[in-house]
Amino acid sequence: MSSSPYESATLLIRLYELRREPMMREARNWFTRSFHPSSIEEVMQTVSGPNSAHFRMVTSYWDMAASFVANGAIDEQMFTDANGEHVIVFSRMEPYLEEYRAKMGNSKYLASLETIVMRMPDAKARLAALRERFRSMATAGR
Repeated sequence: MSSSPYESATLLIRLYELRREPMMREARNWFTRSFHPSSIEEVMQTVSGPNSAHFRMVTSYWDMAASFVANGAIDEQMFTDANGEHVIVFSRMEPYLEEYRAKMGNSKYLASLETIVMRMPDAKARLAALRERFRSMATAGR
């Protein structure tokens, strides 16, 4: 299935509307400003801690959105032109993804998000640069 530009745009607008809901906005704010894991242990502590719902909301949202792209409901170029947050989310999880999948017994965790992000030109370098930029920002803010 391949969507028309109009269908892709309509779904992208709907995804944008979902991102503006108060709980999702709060979760996204927490994820981008406060979630800077430096180990799989920190990721696991988050999953079992008070920000578990925020973590799950953001990661599952972006994996769901990426699954729409991976399955042809949203045009991939249009999706990547309109969004960047999914790359930030994946950059936070990528270093710990394989260990997280093993610990959780879910080999498909964030698989759609991984597929879409890793298709981008220079994905590995872009992810590393994002991690460094946010690490510097987090250090400066302390």
